[in-house]
Amino acid sequence: MALKSHHRPLPWLTVFTLLLAATAAHAADPRKVIGPSEADQNLSDYFYHQTMQVADSSLKDIKDLETWKKKRVTYRKQLFEMLGLSPQPARTDLKPEITGTIESEGFIVEKITFQSRPGLYVTGNLYRPLKQEGKVPAILYVCGHGGVKKNGIIYGNKVHYQHHGEWFARNGYVCLTIDTLQLGEIAGLHHGTHREGMWEWLSRGYTPAGVEAWNCIRALDYLQSRPEVDGEKLGVTGRSGGGAYSWWIAALDERIKAAVPVAGITSMKNHVIDGVIEGHCDCMFMVNTYQWDYAQVAALVAPRPLLISNTDKDGIFPLDGVVDVYRDTMQIYELYGVPQNLGLQITEGPHKDTQELRVHAFRWFNHFLKGDDSLIEMAAKPFHTPEELKVFQSLPEDQKNAKIQESFVKLADSAPIPADTQEWEQQTERWKQQLLQKSFRAWPEKVNAIKPEVKSITKDGLVLQTISFDSQKHVPLDLFVVLPADSDATKIDNINLVVLNQSDWEGDFKHIVSFFPGIQDGNEASAESKTRFQDLRQQVLESGAPIAYFAPRGIGLSEWNQNERKQVQIRRRFYLLGQSLEGMQIWDIRRAIQTLKSLTDSSGAQLTLNASGDAAVLCLYASLFETGIAALELEGMSASHQSGPALLNVLRYLDLPQTLAMAATRSPVIVSKVKPEDWKYPAEVSNKLGWDQSRLQIKK
Repeated sequence: MALKSHHRPLPWLTVFTLLLAATAAHAADPRKVIGPSEADQNLSDYFYHQTMQVADSSLKDIKDLETWKKKRVTYRKQLFEMLGLSPQPARTDLKPEITGTIESEGFIVEKITFQSRPGLYVTGNLYRPLKQEGKVPAILYVCGHGGVKKNGIIYGNKVHYQHHGEWFARNGYVCLTIDTLQLGEIAGLHHGTHREGMWEWLSRGYTPAGVEAWNCIRALDYLQSRPEVDGEKLGVTGRSGGGAYSWWIAALDERIKAAVPVAGITSMKNHVIDGVIEGHCDCMFMVNTYQWDYAQVAALVAPRPLLISNTDKDGIFPLDGVVDVYRDTMQIYELYGVPQNLGLQITEGPHKDTQELRVHAFRWFNHFLKGDDSLIEMAAKPFHTPEELKVFQSLPEDQKNAKIQESFVKLADSAPIPADTQEWEQQTERWKQQLLQKSFRAWPEKVNAIKPEVKSITKDGLVLQTISFDSQKHVPLDLFVVLPADSDATKIDNINLVVLNQSDWEGDFKHIVSFFPGIQDGNEASAESKTRFQDLRQQVLESGAPIAYFAPRGIGLSEWNQNERKQVQIRRRFYLLGQSLEGMQIWDIRRAIQTLKSLTDSSGAQLTLNASGDAAVLCLYASLFETGIAALELEGMSASHQSGPALLNVLRYLDLPQTLAMAATRSPVIVSKVKPEDWKYPAEVSNKLGWDQSRLQIKK
């Protein structure tokens, strides 16, 4: 059966409700989510365009079931990788421990812990029927962000959601309710990029979603070890964060035979364009290396029974995006011929654990795991105090939960020094391909850019040029070129390209930029600007060498909303789209190099890249993918992506010492204002391969 291009019809009442929601959601231009300036609008347009590209490509090549089955294998491998689970960790001894048991009204609660990896503790409560004949189905309940803390003591979010497990046990199921990393009895972290400034998570390829997914996988291992459990009848549910984790485990592990994720998924459009990302922490997202929309995750559950459950007034899982995910996923279920296995449940209410949501979930599991379609007559209600459900009286000293982000994803081993030039060339080619596939996958394959616009004026013996070009669609940028008035701009043999970071711009160039054509900000009249301009004039006339200045996106004239919280959420939008801001700034530098070369004698023009701080690192990477770089003069670089610019997944393959060595293979590099001991690797490569001393210079 061919994949349909139209959407599955919905009942008229649902359609009416959706139309009302859509009208409210789009009363204003949905792209205007960042701020009021021209730079902000360009950024909003960029995000809109990029998001629509991701949405339009999601599942687009699936024409029949055979195609889907082949791609599903690849997609599942990609999802493991994007969650930091490739290669999969070893399934080590769970070391389960029951720290206490409570007999309650028709059920028993066991307070349990196990280690999903050595030192990575999972705390939970296992609910089982007081009386049981034979093995019964089991539910893994994954909690949302409903932490319980009293008098400084953390009881875990399992306490907040206890009524779900208790209902299942009173109705003939075993239910394991597990704490999450952030809000468990041992406090971990979900908010690395959201509020802690831990952008190295991107470079590590780490997301706490991967920890939650792995804890769920091991929770299924534990359930299957229990004598009370029918290991062939496992289900999963949870809401909010728990809804998201329900998606991960249902997509990754086919031991899940029925799933009800509640308020845990919506479209990329909702997240990026409509700004929903700002209400979510990092546990909700994979590292989107392969640029998926979220229906691709949902489709991996097919053909197993899946109920997508949400309320109609949920501000962080909006209705239109939830329905889009359902519609796209339904096309895969229709290929299998089992549309009845995919459900969409929309009830009235906000982002809240409502009774209506619970009843539908209970009925779904009863139908698919027990063959029972009788009415739900029993309400879910809590029975126990937080103190009764606590697992640990004292926390284990060997716990790694608090800092699991530092060890969860396997980083690259120490790079060996190559035996000879051939081995080195092979290694550098492998690294470059890994960078292109895993870090810079979002770079455009081609740019249909219009010819750069060049504006020139002559002032005090100098030619000042503003060269405007498009780095990508909706990313207009400017180069600022200064050369002696008696120079022929088309016959330049050598030019220094100075790549600016924000501190460079603020400290110096913003005082000069107003002298260039097409830039009017009134600053040229100030004494400071006049002095800076005369210093530049003297430098260029004495050296006779032209200089070009360039600020990548988000810096200088293209600076966005400077509210600190907005800056964080802008960077996270790049991340969701399978990009990083710094990765796309490297692309901007490449485009600036290409533009300069296109306007000069391409057969002879040579560029020297000059930059400091993070901009120096960006130039280092840009030089790996462009020719005609005469030299790099870099100052004050970080020695590791742990503290330097964030590039997706880069630390899984290499770090900055290896990048510097690769760059020095192609162009002479001078690195200054650094600690030479941090750069032993490129120095040792240089010595081993017998490079000329001028090829790589590392200075304090």
